[in-house]
Amino acid sequence: MDFIHVNDMEFYGYHGVFPEETKLGQRFRLTVSLAVDLQKAGETDALEHTVHYGEVYEACRSIVEGEPKKLVEAVAESIASRILSEFPLVQGIRVQLIKPDPPIPGHYKSVAIELTRGKFS
Repeated sequence: MDFIHVNDMEFYGYHGVFPEETKLGQRFRLTVSLAVDLQKAGETDALEHTVHYGEVYEACRSIVEGEPKKLVEAVAESIASRILSEFPLVQGIRVQLIKPDPPIPGHYKSVAIELTRGKFS
């Protein structure tokens, strides 16, 4: 299986359990990896045989910058569901969503979740 990676997208959203998260918002970083058969695209040099990653970016942006959710897990699930439904060539997706500055005490680089949906070969 081949993969398209859209790495380290950055967005500002209002997701979180705590009131200050939904009021002040925060940064989110997102990487998606799309399982796609890229052989025909490579042989034909034709966009219709691959996934337009600009459109993937816009779909992700609209979700992360859109309606607030309490859990980053719900945000990631929305991203996976939308990409799988809107891009028929995508056979599977891995979503890594990072909260660089969650409102929890301690010293750490970030908090992240990662989920995989569809069929990866």
